[in-house]
Amino acid sequence: MASDQQFTFGFDADPQIKEKNELRSPRLYRVILHNDHFTTMEFVIDVLVKIFRKPAREANRIMLDVHRRGSGVCGVYSYDIARTKISQVLALAREQEFPLKCTLEEA
Repeated sequence: MASDQQFTFGFDADPQIKEKNELRSPRLYRVILHNDHFTTMEFVIDVLVKIFRKPAREANRIMLDVHRRGSGVCGVYSYDIARTKISQVLALAREQEFPLKCTLEEA
């Protein structure tokens, strides 16, 4: 079956089709610690220093936000990093038998 049509493969096949190679920044998420009546302030500061790499003064400020306002933002990260940090917080809290709640929300 021979035909007179020629087939062209590759990017030059159809000039109507344009490739969209647009790079976008990943979505960012806030990691939030929530207040409860059992988790100690020292433990919250320890979590902020060890997991979120906050300096002691900033960790203290965030801990006070959690205590006074009911929640405090620990940082803003891409989704995978935010989920990893939350898993680390919850594992450490469970190990110490604290009911600390940690969530994320889109920034």
